[in-house]
Amino acid sequence: MIRVADLETMDRAALIAAWTGIFCTPVPKGLSQSFLRRFLATEIQTRSSGGLSARVRKVLTQDDGRRQRSRTAALEPGSRLLREWNGVTHVVEVRKNGFLWNGRTWRSLSAIAREITGAHWSGPRFFGLTGKAGS
Repeated sequence: MIRVADLETMDRAALIAAWTGIFCTPVPKGLSQSFLRRFLATEIQTRSSGGLSARVRKVLTQDDGRRQRSRTAALEPGSRLLREWNGVTHVVEVRKNGFLWNGRTWRSLSAIAREITGAHWSGPRFFGLTGKAGS
């Protein structure tokens, strides 16, 4: 078994080998070496102390009955979103397969917001569906 102290000197290839050995799965894409070290250290410590208690496992696996709230409001096909930007009012129609703006169907509101502003925006935020929209 690998020791937590050994993790600090391991290169990426060794960390990946350790992950594969411990979890028997490939490393998820995009994990930094720092994150790999912390995650492996936590797992090594948990296993060396006998694993998670029955109470903790129960809490982690139980359904608390609360529904996850969607981050944006549900948009019904046929709805229209209006947004004024630099003196121009932009109207977006919600469709089953995306959004209609300027005679073209778009897959996301963010793509439309980017086209309107020339900068990266959260589409739902730009159109005032979440948080505060910019002006």
